[in-house]
Amino acid sequence: MRDDDAGNPSLASLGLLFLRIGCTSFGGYMALVSALQDAVVRKQRLLADQDVLDGVTLASILPGPVAINTVAYVGFRLRGAAGAFVCVCCALLPAFVFMVALASMYFRWGQLEQADRIFMGIMPAVAAIVLAAAWRMCRAAVRGWREAVVAAGAAVLLLTFPGALVTLAIVVAAALIGRLWFHGGGAMPAAPPATRGHGGVLLATPVVLLPLLGGAATVLVKLCGVFAGLSLLMFGGGYVSIPVLQHAVVDTYGWVTAREFADAMALTQLTPGPVLIGAAFIGLKVGGVAGAFAATVGIFAPTAVLMVGCAHRLRHWYAVPALQSALCGVRAAGAGMVIAAAVTVGRMAAPVWLSPLLFALALLLTLRWRVEALWVVPLCGALGYFLL
Repeated sequence: MRDDDAGNPSLASLGLLFLRIGCTSFGGYMALVSALQDAVVRKQRLLADQDVLDGVTLASILPGPVAINTVAYVGFRLRGAAGAFVCVCCALLPAFVFMVALASMYFRWGQLEQADRIFMGIMPAVAAIVLAAAWRMCRAAVRGWREAVVAAGAAVLLLTFPGALVTLAIVVAAALIGRLWFHGGGAMPAAPPATRGHGGVLLATPVVLLPLLGGAATVLVKLCGVFAGLSLLMFGGGYVSIPVLQHAVVDTYGWVTAREFADAMALTQLTPGPVLIGAAFIGLKVGGVAGAFAATVGIFAPTAVLMVGCAHRLRHWYAVPALQSALCGVRAAGAGMVIAAAVTVGRMAAPVWLSPLLFALALLLTLRWRVEALWVVPLCGALGYFLL
């Protein structure tokens, strides 16, 4: 496809590129970030490694899914707000289609004994994958006893008092502790040049389309609003959000049962893209395909808009030493909250003899032999089917 006169890729070529990235990013947010970096930096040479690292750094600070926020940042750097919108939509489209298809089959056949045995095998694997992500985060963020205290405190608090407000309180407290305890949070990368564009287009277009999808308008608006509110209180990435999501959709609104929520989290491991695409599963049950769309817009659009808006301020933020210290505390708390997410998922596993064995196997495959989740999850599901 022809690039524009300024040398940047056209919106059409960007869309096709991120559609391919979205189709191949099985295994969680790190898989999506890796696929993005390989395509954008190594193959297409559209940006430098440092540019992608800038996006990951900023996405780690802000609420919402790290990978999709990074996609928004890269699209914004290349083609402004329109580029961010196209890249986010195309990166999410494969995950959305996969989840809607799998959830539709689940709600039709999910209560069959055979399907139950598969999910009983998958859940321990999901818990192991989340714990492996927590381990990697701890290795990067916990460098001493102070970071360990922050991480442990965050994990205990989130497990004891699950909820979006507690998550926000943990992040604020961690930032304050980091500001007091840590000094010189490490060298921050050079700031990127400014890019023109406004992030509001990211949110406006899909929200305007909601009434055109049919279904009860009040249900769609409520789904979109609830998930939008949750997204802005989710710090640390998709895995951290699992206890918050469960508390909201199971305990507060009763949209799905605890078992259905557990199965939704299992299905996210069989789809490309981020774990928060599980919102489409919940939306599908509440409001059909229109509900799945509304929930997906709610969970991803607000933080993508925030990401684009904050990208304008990146140069100034990188120069503030106090922010670097605060980020040390936030990163440590994020690692602890992922540990809490692993425990939450582990509690969803069936209390049968095979669950701890599958958990150990998946953890070994993921950490020791670095097998991708794309292979680990189906393997454990198959073992659950044949051995239970």
